[in-house]
Amino acid sequence: MFIAPKNSDLLLAEAENETLYLKLIEQINKDFNLANEGIDFPMSISPNELKIQLHEKIYRLIQYKFAEYLNLLYIIDVSEDEVKKMDGSDLVVLAEQVSFLILKREWQKVWFRNKYR
Repeated sequence: MFIAPKNSDLLLAEAENETLYLKLIEQINKDFNLANEGIDFPMSISPNELKIQLHEKIYRLIQYKFAEYLNLLYIIDVSEDEVKKMDGSDLVVLAEQVSFLILKREWQKVWFRNKYR
């Protein structure tokens, strides 16, 4: 049964422990490219650097390309209800929370694909 980790650090550690970290990077790259928001994380990126760069990308999208940000969330299939519950008064915090939702959804896809292939 899939149980989502409570934060980005735990999620990335779990991905590494299950040797699915590279698959997670591939999934993120694939979905961002599908949304025409080219992001190309190298396979050698550290979990911490991935988290930081993803956060920065989401922050920039929210601030400067909001329609593209919404499209990205739709393509990745991030829960609309979870996004609506968030407090958008601080963009840095919002971007961090949305980054975690993205990681969580991408991890869910990778985990299920691995478990049920």
